[in-house]
Amino acid sequence: MIGDIAPSAFRMQPNSLILPAGTELWRVHSRTWAGDAFKDAVADEHFGGSRFDSTQRDPYPFLYTAMDPATALAETLLRSTPFDPATTTRLIPYAAVRNRSLSRLRTRCDVRLIALITEEDLAAVCQSSWLLEEEGDGRYAKTRRWAVEMRAQDPGAMGLVWTSRRHRPRLAQMMFGDRFGEPPAAEEDEGGAGRFLGGPPPELVPGGGIAELGSPSGVAEANRLLAPLRAAIVPPW
Repeated sequence: MIGDIAPSAFRMQPNSLILPAGTELWRVHSRTWAGDAFKDAVADEHFGGSRFDSTQRDPYPFLYTAMDPATALAETLLRSTPFDPATTTRLIPYAAVRNRSLSRLRTRCDVRLIALITEEDLAAVCQSSWLLEEEGDGRYAKTRRWAVEMRAQDPGAMGLVWTSRRHRPRLAQMMFGDRFGEPPAAEEDEGGAGRFLGGPPPELVPGGGIAELGSPSGVAEANRLLAPLRAAIVPPW
């Protein structure tokens, strides 16, 4: 487990995984957000939020994605969702998809991510599977702190990648919004020395995904994708 030693005490040597330009990614998000928008709302240092969200300690924009649509749905909808004994299915309340979309993105540059997939990857950042397995506010305070240190010790990394807990062995990612963009000319760079800008951020693929997950057709398509995981959204109709 993470223990009581601050991550800054360790010298990390992160392994990398490259997403080539043109890689398709998927995300579930509120319909009030553009499909390719990075979230810039920081989480509380100790409460709420997700595993690697930014905090005031390091307020970077972030974007969670997955390598396929089923994994994106599973990562969002199957958190702490038990199997129903009567149906032997994980029943997802309709409220979980109301006003949400499933969007398809495409990378526009090679994206280098810190790999947290194998035991060797975790050991490279002085960690174990605890970093990816534990859940809850009290635990996320430490996993978010570890993300800050991994960013600091690998300033060229553009995000993190790990094995989805809810759709193994598929991969999930989180990208750092401040590591994308075109480097400014030297005379225009005011106080930006040392910043890493690795290219344009992922773009939305028009017509890809499910624009309205809460619509009858959206629920039907999502349930088709979730069926192999014995999970289904329960619509109100």
